Amino acid sequence: MDQMRLLLALVLSFLVFMLWNVFFGQEAKQKPAPQLQQEAQREDKGESVAPAPVLPKESKPILESTGAVKPARPSRQITVETPLYKAILSEKGAGINGFILKQFRAAAAADSPLMNLFPDNGAVDGLIVGLSSKGPGAFENEPFRANLDSDQLSLTDGTREIVFRSITESGIQIENVYRFAADSYAIGFEVRLTNNTDQPLKDSLTVALRNWFPNKKNSQAFEGPSALVNQKIEQIPIDEIEKKGHLNGHVSWMALESRYFATSLVPLKDQEASVRFAAFPGNIVEAQYAEPEQTFAPRSRNIFEYQLFFGPKSMNALRQAGHELSRLIDFGTFDVLAKPCLWLMNYLYTIIPNYGVAIIILTLLSKILLWPLGTKSYKSMSQMKKLQPLIQELRVKYKNDRKKMNEEIMRLHRTYNINPLGGCLPMLVQIPVFFALYRMLDQAIELRHAHFIWWINDLSAPDRLFNFDFSIPFMEPPYGIPVLTLVMGATMFWQQKMTPPAGDPAQAKMMLLMPVVFTFIFINFSAGLVLYWLVNNVLSIGQQYYTQKKFG
Repeated sequence: MDQMRLLLALVLSFLVFMLWNVFFGQEAKQKPAPQLQQEAQREDKGESVAPAPVLPKESKPILESTGAVKPARPSRQITVETPLYKAILSEKGAGINGFILKQFRAAAAADSPLMNLFPDNGAVDGLIVGLSSKGPGAFENEPFRANLDSDQLSLTDGTREIVFRSITESGIQIENVYRFAADSYAIGFEVRLTNNTDQPLKDSLTVALRNWFPNKKNSQAFEGPSALVNQKIEQIPIDEIEKKGHLNGHVSWMALESRYFATSLVPLKDQEASVRFAAFPGNIVEAQYAEPEQTFAPRSRNIFEYQLFFGPKSMNALRQAGHELSRLIDFGTFDVLAKPCLWLMNYLYTIIPNYGVAIIILTLLSKILLWPLGTKSYKSMSQMKKLQPLIQELRVKYKNDRKKMNEEIMRLHRTYNINPLGGCLPMLVQIPVFFALYRMLDQAIELRHAHFIWWINDLSAPDRLFNFDFSIPFMEPPYGIPVLTLVMGATMFWQQKMTPPAGDPAQAKMMLLMPVVFTFIFINFSAGLVLYWLVNNVLSIGQQYYTQKKFG
């Protein structure tokens, strides 16, 4: 049964880095846009409260006369500032080309600039209104005029509405209406389209989100376009957009997601619609929502209502925004286990405001929960250790008759009432818990730039002591000493030495190599995940030592 035990041990060991490609495969990298390479970091942490705000609507304005509105001045940049963010809107196209989050920074350093969801140079228009017949950018370059005398709007409480209005040369009046709330990342958004001509217009209104996705992938978290269609989450890897970029059905929301942030559009009308995704040169990705085609009667106004969410993928902020946006936080196959772990970690943080300590306590609680399974496993291993001399004798005695040798080994197990798989099966039950914690610790925005102790000032990034100016094999930048990972590897080696050795010396040596393999695998994992694995190893060593003393 040594071969079976070795096989199961290898399966347990390699499951960690083999199976996640099935559940959480990485996306193909794309070429970065030269003018945007300086904006290489996009992520942070956030909070909010209560249900989505009900934002008041502006009374309907009277019908404008035909003829294009041409501003007497150049297009302005309108800045809207709330306690949570600073939004930058342009009168050219009436879209959003800057959204700076006040509670998040672009990097872990205290003097790092605040996090901008879009490139700082304003090269990407994050929200675009169009018509299907004229393309998604039908109004992207139209000159709009905002109903503000000032270029600045500061909002400390309540809500405020801004209307951008333009009339095209063909006589179509378009109004983009934004309703900002001081205490939420949710933004009311309304499009009013007026056909000022004498002819009916048959067309479909489109609203598109755009953003730039930098050429980096240091996480298994999904990044790219997604949508909730027919109550099913659809996540389209960027390299698969061309063949999977068209969805039809009941669209609850669509979004462009990074590891920790999202821009999202929620249509408020309950209807069947379509979503199209596209990728453009320069790492630009677009998600476009298309209203059902309709006929706009002459001299008529049509109103389309939406809600925007531009902000962190924080459970509190997303729940406050409503409309099932909390499903943007998706931990995949083990979501049902990961979500309670996230809640518990955040609860522990309210008691001890250090996420590293919260991870340690969370690991301890999970170990207590799985203690009976672990004890059963280690007890079985301890019993197997007692049989090793007898099994070795059988191997020598029947070395030329493998069938007889296996029969005698099985008889020996039955005589002593020992299940040779007893040490492995309880461990298999714990695999879902590991994957759930892995996904949660890898994607929780709360760990982004979260300080633990000393040099570990970002639990979402690999731990590095010092910063070397030369590359290290198998290590992704930044280069330094991965202290936590090395200590974790040492604990794995210690634990392996405590495990009953395989009968075959070659197999035993192979098992001792597993800690080395895992050390290289974990070298680029986030410090939060390595901390969990390290603490879990230390607790497992203690439990194994206690069990062997008690039953050994």
